[in-house]
Amino acid sequence: MSSDPETKICKVMIIDDHYTFRKTLRGLLDTKFPFFSFEEAASGKDALQKVKVFLPDLIFMDIKLPGASGLELTNKIKKCYPEIIIIILTNYDLPEYREAAKKSGSDYFLSKGVSNTKEILELVKSIIPRRGSKPSEKGPGITQNEPE
Repeated sequence: MSSDPETKICKVMIIDDHYTFRKTLRGLLDTKFPFFSFEEAASGKDALQKVKVFLPDLIFMDIKLPGASGLELTNKIKKCYPEIIIIILTNYDLPEYREAAKKSGSDYFLSKGVSNTKEILELVKSIIPRRGSKPSEKGPGITQNEPE
């Protein structure tokens, strides 16, 4: 299949400062969802510039990033592009981070330490066909952030 973003059904952006993690997640998603096009960013500044040009449907966002926190970025992105689905995917699985992620406007919170490959793929699969709705079942590392 062509790598041209115009022929792809869904645009996914991975924002994480760890190169290996970005490539691993991208490889996993690309294998399961070959109709995705991808963009990556390693810093807050880079992410904001790329979001404006790429206009992703779905973003995987780490919390700790150089230049800005993923929570700040989530808030900025959601103000300009509320339709973009943002999944916070982080090692920091603490109640205060989950609450801050919810307040920032993220749609989901996944713990890198608790969520497994199957849960990540199932979540993405449940989001993509009907981007406006939310999945009904969640694994132990997944929190769905409901609007207040």
